Amino acid sequence: MATMYLRNVPEPVRERLARLAEREGMSVSAFAVRELSEIARRADNAALVAALPDLGISVSDVLDDLDEARADR
Repeated sequence: MATMYLRNVPEPVRERLARLAEREGMSVSAFAVRELSEIARRADNAALVAALPDLGISVSDVLDDLDEARADR
């Protein structure tokens, strides 16, 4: 496993990370690795979506259908 060092982390960011890590019962390092892993997992999302077939359905049609379905609840 690789080691990374972060430089120039603003103090308010470090403080918030420390609070978040403490709430989770984790070290700041473990918390940062978990959060960075989650962000990195999404790196290929744009390519995956772009590779989907074009079904000829517009975004506005999907949103209109969602609004209609929600109104029927």
